[in-house]
Amino acid sequence: MVSQSSNGLAATTLFASFLLFTGCSLAPAPSVPVPAAELPGAFAEPSAPGTASAREWWRSFEDPVLNAVVDSVLASNFDLAEAVARVQLARAQAGIARAGLFPAIQATASATDTDTPANAGFGQQFRELTGTGDGGLPGGFEFPDRLGVTTWSLGADFAYELDFWGRARNDARAAGHEYLASETDYHAARIGILATAITTYFEIVDLRRRIALTREAENVLLERVELAETRYDLGLVTSQELYLINQERLNTSAVLPQLESQLVNAEGRLAVLMGGFRDKVEALLPESLAPVPSADPVAAGVPADLLVQRPDVRSAWLRLEAARYAIGARRAELLPSLSLSGTIGVQAADADGLFSVDQWFRNLLGNLTAPIFQGGRLRNNVAAAEAGFQQAAAAYGRTVVTAVHEVEAALAALQNEGRRYAYLAAQLDEANASVAVQLDRYSSGVGGYTDYLDALRSRLNVESTLAGSRRDLALARLAVHRALGGDWTAPPETLEALRMVPAEGPGENGNPENGRNR
Repeated sequence: MVSQSSNGLAATTLFASFLLFTGCSLAPAPSVPVPAAELPGAFAEPSAPGTASAREWWRSFEDPVLNAVVDSVLASNFDLAEAVARVQLARAQAGIARAGLFPAIQATASATDTDTPANAGFGQQFRELTGTGDGGLPGGFEFPDRLGVTTWSLGADFAYELDFWGRARNDARAAGHEYLASETDYHAARIGILATAITTYFEIVDLRRRIALTREAENVLLERVELAETRYDLGLVTSQELYLINQERLNTSAVLPQLESQLVNAEGRLAVLMGGFRDKVEALLPESLAPVPSADPVAAGVPADLLVQRPDVRSAWLRLEAARYAIGARRAELLPSLSLSGTIGVQAADADGLFSVDQWFRNLLGNLTAPIFQGGRLRNNVAAAEAGFQQAAAAYGRTVVTAVHEVEAALAALQNEGRRYAYLAAQLDEANASVAVQLDRYSSGVGGYTDYLDALRSRLNVESTLAGSRRDLALARLAVHRALGGDWTAPPETLEALRMVPAEGPGENGNPENGRNR
C-alpha cells in the first residue's frame, strides 16, 4: 500500500471522475431484439371459456388413492429434493455475485517481535552514521549487543471498486435472474414429476384392469374349448374350428405374463417416484382402483397467459434477461475502473497502548486502471456475451411457439379421446345387450351356450379396449394441464426468493422491455 496526502487523493478522485463522466457515451445499453413472433389472440382448438385453473386439478378424477399418491410424491421424491438443492446453490451463487456491490472489510490484529544483532541491519547503520564503530555511545552509554522491538497493532482493511459503469450491478442482476430461472426450473421439474406419477398411476390402473379382463377371457375361452372338444367328439365341428379356438385361448394366456411384468415395472417406477420400495406402493394402492376420467373441456385462457403460467417460458425469459445484463457487465470492462483500498487502526509498542486513540494510523490508496492492450480478450468477452444473448433470445422464441403448439395439440387430443371414449362406451352397451339376448335365448332353449360364450368373449374384448381408452382420456387431460402450466399445488418447501433487483416481467407479446439503462 502507498500512503497519499489528502490533496493528492482529492486530485486523483477529481481526475478519475472527469474521465468516467466524459466516457459515459462509450457504454450504451444493449439493444433487445424481438425474441418471439406475435402471439395469437386465441388458441386454434376450442376450449372451455375462462382462464385455466390448474391447482390440484387431478382431484376431478374423484380418486382418493390418486390424491394420496400425489401427496406421497410431493413429500418423498428424491428428484424434487435434488431440484431444491439446485435452487439453493443458485441462490448462494447469486449472493456471491451481489457481494461485489459492497466494500470488502476485514479486521486485522498482529503482534510483531523483532530481535536482531546490533552489528547488522539497523544497528550497524546507526553506528556508521554516528561514527561510534565498536565503541560506546556518547554520555557513557554502552551500545547493546542485540536490538529488540515489539509492535502491537489492531486495524481494519477495506477495498471497494466504484461501480461507475455498472459492471458489478449487471453481474449481480445476471446472477439474480439466473437464480430466479433455477427457481422456475424447480417448478417445471415439479410439474414433470407429478405428471410422471399420475401417468404411472393410470398405467397401473389400466394394467390391473386388463389383467383381470384377460383372466376372465381366459376362463371363457377355456370353457369354449371344452364345448368345442365335446362337439368335435360328436362330429358337430371340424378339427380346424377346434384348433382355432384352442389357439385363441393360448394366445390370450400368453398375454398374461407380459401384462404382469409390465405391472411389476410400473409399480416399481411409482415406488421410486414416491421415494420408497414396492411394498410402499402395495400398502397404499388397494386391489380395486376406480378413477373417473372426464371428457369435459378444460378452460385454457389465451396464449398470452402461457408467458406467466408455463415455467419453461418464464425460465427462458429470465435467462434472456440474465444474458442481457451480462452484455452490460462485459461492456463495462472495456472502460477505466477506480478502486479504493486502505487500512485504519491503532499501533503501539505494548498491548496496553492499543486502547489509546492517539496511537491511530491510516493508509489510503486510490487506484485508477484502464485497459490498453489485452489481445482482444475484453472485446471477445463482449462478443461472446452478445452471442449468448442472441442464443437465449432464439431459445425464448422457440419455447413460446412450442408452448402454444403443445396446448393446441393437447386440446385437440382431449376432444378426440373424449369422442373415442363415447364411441367405445356405446359399443360396450351394445355388447352388454348382445350378452343379455344370448343368455335369454340359451335360457329359453332357442340358442346355444356357445353363442352366449362368444357374446361374452366379445364383450370382454370391448371392455379391454374401453379400459385403454379410459387411460388415454385421463392422460389427454393430464397433457392439457401440463401444457398450460401453472402452480399445480402450493410447494411444501420454503424457497425464499433472493431478489437481487426488481424482476421485470415479459412485456406485451412476451417481449422484454428495452431501453433501460444498465
